[in-house]
Amino acid sequence: MFHYTVETNKSIQEAIQSLTENLKEEKYGVQWQFNIKETLHKKGFEFDHEFQVLEVCNPKEASRVLSMNQLVGYLLPCKIVVYEDDQGKTKIGLPRPSALIQMVDDDSLKEIATDIENQLIACINKSK
Repeated sequence: MFHYTVETNKSIQEAIQSLTENLKEEKYGVQWQFNIKETLHKKGFEFDHEFQVLEVCNPKEASRVLSMNQLVGYLLPCKIVVYEDDQGKTKIGLPRPSALIQMVDDDSLKEIATDIENQLIACINKSK
C-alpha cells in the first residue's frame, strides 16, 4: 500500500498540534502547512472537507539521502496530511517513503526510506 492512514477522535487542529509536537521530538520540523480547502475557496472552488498538508523535514536525514542521490530531492520534503473524510472523521496519513523511493531505483536508499517511514509512522501513532 502506498500510504499509511489512521483515524483519530481529535479535531483537525488538535491533531496537527499533537503531530507537530511529536515530530519535533524526532527532530522533524514542519516546513510548510497548506490548507487546501481555504486555498480552493479563495480561487472560487468549493471543497467541503478540511484538508491540510504538512511538509516535514529532518535536516540530518535530508542531507544524508541527498548526498547519496540528488534525485531524492524530488520527493522532499515528506508530506503528512490531516483531513476530514466523507463521514466527518479526522484522518492523519502519509505516502510511505518506502513506496516513493522505489521510483528513484536506488537500492541503497531503501533501508533509509524505511527508517524514515517508521519514524514518521511512530509520530502519527503517538498523535492520534
